[in-house]
This record gives sequence, C-alpha cells and structure tokens, in this order.
Amino acid sequence: MRTVEVFANGVPDREDERLAAERGSLAALMYEGAEGEICIELTNDGTIHALNRDFRGVDRPTDVLSFPSFEGEELISVPDQHLGDIMISVETAKRQAFELGHSTEREIMFLAIHGTLHVLGYDHIDHSDEEIMTRKQREILLRIEEGL
Repeated sequence: MRTVEVFANGVPDREDERLAAERGSLAALMYEGAEGEICIELTNDGTIHALNRDFRGVDRPTDVLSFPSFEGEELISVPDQHLGDIMISVETAKRQAFELGHSTEREIMFLAIHGTLHVLGYDHIDHSDEEIMTRKQREILLRIEEGL
C-alpha cells in the first residue's frame, strides 16, 4: 500500500499544491515499486532554513529536505510502513518555478519526486549517483505528464 499525506504549515493551505506534492511522491513510489507511507509538509523558508541549519549545517533556506525513517545501504523493510518525511518550502518552490518558467505546482511535484527518491535511499553526492537520480526524476515526470 502506498500512502502520501500532505499538509501545509506556515503557508496557505492550497489544494492544488497539496495534490501536486501527493501526485509526485506517489508516482515516485510507483516507479520504484516501493510500498509505504510518506508525510510531506509544505512550509516556508524560515522553517526549512532552521531545519537545514540544524540537520545539515547549512545556514540558508533550501527547496526540499528529506528525512528517511531508515538509512543505510538498502531499505529492506519498514515495520510500521512509514518510509520518511519530506519538507518542501513553497516560497522557494515559487521562486524556482518563476526562474524556470513553469508553474509552482509543477515545481512542488518535482520536489516531491526528488524528496521521495531521497527517502528511498537515492542521493546525488557524487556524479554517477546524480546522473541516476536525475534520470529517474525525468522519467517519473514524463510518466506523470503522459498520464501513465
């Protein structure tokens, strides 16, 4: 079973933004054949800045943070099916969407895909891992756009 719960905290609660996050995360779970639950919080730059500073040592806002329930070489099984949590800054997503020339909803969907892949154990620390993650993100977005 795949479940994605999305809520807004510190930003207006917009259904279109919540649905975009849910759709992106579910598409990534389906693409990877993963089962479980993910919680996504749509938040503001101030909240994500504090978390980025406290958890990553980076003293600035970011677009998305992922908190996997279990980290390691391989995600084998999660007893309660909770895979992890994702935080998305709607304020940063809006700025990035404007810069890239697409909608805020598409940007939030992309960030949910990105965050879900992190929760599932993917990363982009080195170039080869970044290539894999970038390819998966593109393929998932393409599947969504094609209605698959």
